[in-house]
Amino acid sequence: MSDAAIALAMTGASGAPYGLRLLELLLAKGETVYLMVSSPGRMVIGMETPLRLPNRPSDMKMALVEHYGAESRQLRVFAMEDWSAPVASGSNPPRALVVCPCTTGTLAAIAAGYSRNLIDRAADVALKEDRKLILVPRETPFSAVHLENMLRLARLGAIILPPNPGFYHAPKSVEDLVDFVVARVLDHLGIGHTLVPRWGAPADD
Repeated sequence: MSDAAIALAMTGASGAPYGLRLLELLLAKGETVYLMVSSPGRMVIGMETPLRLPNRPSDMKMALVEHYGAESRQLRVFAMEDWSAPVASGSNPPRALVVCPCTTGTLAAIAAGYSRNLIDRAADVALKEDRKLILVPRETPFSAVHLENMLRLARLGAIILPPNPGFYHAPKSVEDLVDFVVARVLDHLGIGHTLVPRWGAPADD
């Protein structure tokens, strides 16, 4: 665990369980998390999970801290227009930003350096400050525009991590498939886990 926070942004793409599972595990490991959830992201969370998150950041924080049994100091929730948030400035950036799930619209804005809201700005800061930026674009099929934006961002140093689960670990549930993708995010954050068996690792005796 590092003293520096990890920022997590959830946008309106399908795939809310990925972002929420990542949040759950980061909090369980004692990490400090800066959370941003767009209005469409909050709507999708309500559609895809049992959670009904309040709109006001302070209320959302309370609901999530209670839901995951975390300490209040571990989580900060920021509104989309909160330009005073630490993620909005290169003078106090988090050590990494994960956008999970990431809409193709958000992907395009980040690729263009166009900050429409705090999520876009946080990604812009991550790129310019050479901090880790992990994007989890949930769309299918990808158009040439989507692919060109991903290529541009990859060349700028972002990690493009589509939520494509593997099956070599013989998943038995949707949760197993979610964990496969979240495990890869944790790997790139440098956070240890035992969510899925490693390819080529010796079997337990």
